[in-house]
Amino acid sequence: MLEVKNVSFQYKEAPVLKNISFKLQKGEHLSIIGESGSGKSTLLKIIYGLYHLEKGTLYWGNKQLMGPNYNIVPGEDFIKYVAQDYDLMPFITVEENVGKFLSNFYLRKKKKRIAELLEVVGMTAYANTKPTELSGGQQQRVAIAKALANKPELLLLDEPFSNIDNFKKNRLRRDLFTYLKSQNITCITATHDNTDSLAYANATMVLKAGKKVDFNNPKELYQRPKNRYVASLFGEVNEIAMNQLIEGDSSTKKILLYPHELKVIPTSIFKVKVKTCYFQGSHYLIEAKRKRKTIYFNHPKALPIEKEISLSILKNN
Repeated sequence: MLEVKNVSFQYKEAPVLKNISFKLQKGEHLSIIGESGSGKSTLLKIIYGLYHLEKGTLYWGNKQLMGPNYNIVPGEDFIKYVAQDYDLMPFITVEENVGKFLSNFYLRKKKKRIAELLEVVGMTAYANTKPTELSGGQQQRVAIAKALANKPELLLLDEPFSNIDNFKKNRLRRDLFTYLKSQNITCITATHDNTDSLAYANATMVLKAGKKVDFNNPKELYQRPKNRYVASLFGEVNEIAMNQLIEGDSSTKKILLYPHELKVIPTSIFKVKVKTCYFQGSHYLIEAKRKRKTIYFNHPKALPIEKEISLSILKNN
């Protein structure tokens, strides 16, 4: 089990993380989300042991993680960290990079392990290629395979799919996270991608300006966001007062609604004017105005610009 307790960190005089605490059981997957500069990458580096921790404690089971001031070589053997710079040796092949820290004593076992990991990340065809001949996304996949080579207990991923094409990203995510679960490897992913934070995580933590804003299972976090900031990390969001939406309701309390939670109806007290229609594949995202306020809602087809539309909350959502 990983326990992060009251962790704070700053560069010189600028606070980056403020009193962060959470627990993660072995084999669980945590996604960390938040706007750029919220402290996601810094937290991963602290857990790995690249930065010295002056306030707070880190434990893996009964072992305290002490950081670079206590370890000659930063990092722990049972933790692997995949950074955004990939850390691959450019003049040896992909398979040599993946097997760099595997023992040569049992060569057949080593080759089998390398082949297994290259299959997980979809890079089997590039085993004899050098990283300098690969795209950024391909290098990213090799870096993940390399990190898994010695079967870490804890894997830290910093934006692991940021440079990978969407059609390959979806399969890679499924294969990778299925593999991690099968091996009972604990994983923490810092990400901007909603699919990472919702579909594959046991828990999601939200950071803002170095503070933990929320920590919950992905479904609860998405369906019941604590505030507009949390909801906005999953896409467009509307904040609307109840008395504007529901006729006869006197409450000025504001509720958060995603675009799919609003529907077009023949008439209502909540009227907007269509400004732009964005094709999203299965539907259109409609950008509209109510006085000076922007409202977003989904609709099966494009709507005429400047047309006045009545909206209501989509029930049973």
